[in-house]
Amino acid sequence: MKYINKSLSIERVKVQDIAKKFGTPTYCYSFGQLKENIDNFKKSFKSFSPLICFAVKSNTNITLIREIKKFGLGADVVSIGELMIALKAGINPKKIVFSGVGKTSNEINYAIDKKILLINAESESEISEIERIAKYKNKIVNIGIRLNPNIDAKTLKQISTGKKENKFGVDEKTFFKVVKYVGLSKNINLKCLSVHLGSQILDHKPYEKMLKVIDKIIKKSNHDFEFIDLGGGMGISYEKNTKKLNYQKYNIAIKKFLRNHNSKIIFEPGRSIVGNIGSLISKVIYIKGNEKKDFVILDAAMNDLMRPALYGANHRTIPVTKTNQTSKKTYEFVGPICESTDKFTTLKKFQKLKEKDLVLMCDVGAYGMSLSSNYNMRPKPTEILIKGSKINVIKKRQKLKDLI
Repeated sequence: MKYINKSLSIERVKVQDIAKKFGTPTYCYSFGQLKENIDNFKKSFKSFSPLICFAVKSNTNITLIREIKKFGLGADVVSIGELMIALKAGINPKKIVFSGVGKTSNEINYAIDKKILLINAESESEISEIERIAKYKNKIVNIGIRLNPNIDAKTLKQISTGKKENKFGVDEKTFFKVVKYVGLSKNINLKCLSVHLGSQILDHKPYEKMLKVIDKIIKKSNHDFEFIDLGGGMGISYEKNTKKLNYQKYNIAIKKFLRNHNSKIIFEPGRSIVGNIGSLISKVIYIKGNEKKDFVILDAAMNDLMRPALYGANHRTIPVTKTNQTSKKTYEFVGPICESTDKFTTLKKFQKLKEKDLVLMCDVGAYGMSLSSNYNMRPKPTEILIKGSKINVIKKRQKLKDLI
């Protein structure tokens, strides 16, 4: 994104023109940024050529998944719906891993039929169910076991997954018990050790700690794992001056780990692939003032972008057209939904706005549309993909008549 003659553009398309043609709110994705992110990720870890499985939960738009597939990526899915959309997008089943703590019998059955690479199991009961279904089908099913390494990734508690109080994975004692159990099974093939610390991680040190834990457990288990699934969680910079995750140091730690283990590494990145490719255009409906601040009421709401209400997340908000005027009062950017949590950010010394002005919220490509809802009977917004000067509508705005 950049300003040309004080007017904001995404690639070679003016944001004002997008709003005029497609209305607001509208999600916009930059193909150029998507390509840059994937190329950078691949380059950072090319020394051991990992299998990169895009975390579909971060963005479920099928057109985007198809574009991601063209770069050779697989998929990490956590539901039968995500598995179906990954397959429909053309992703090779042998590049799909199925994660999640609560897979139903129907989901396990479907995953086995589709011959995906791995079902990453997260409990003894789940493994028993996989074995039961595999035995009934007279098949051998490849699985992973997700270890809970009890490591604090220093991220938000709402998106932490690697501590013992989190619901994910099994502890060390259970892990060894399961390895022994699966070793005696005729219908389950234990191929993978899986682990995932959480999301929006910006420090490489928790990953280094995680690799040391895995190293000890593999040696103690006396089992050769064909795959080590390190999950994802790589963070992005939502605000200026936020430090970035050091891929180089993470790469060094993995290479050191691989000296002792002849395994293929799997990654499950989502946010680091699509987070900064997305923007949300919104229009100012009203500006309502009080003694302390002005409420800037937008036509986008928490149903369109849930992260601020759900996590207290902050998305950089910028004007679409630049002026030289600055507001003397603090602006609180809010939506029209009947909830006090329906607010995005509070900013001082923001450019002075007037009603019907456009603003843009940055870095909404991950967990923006995928967390959206129809709360307050609000239709979901349009999604568009921008390639240079070309605009492709990849999901039309919902119509009220379809909801009603």
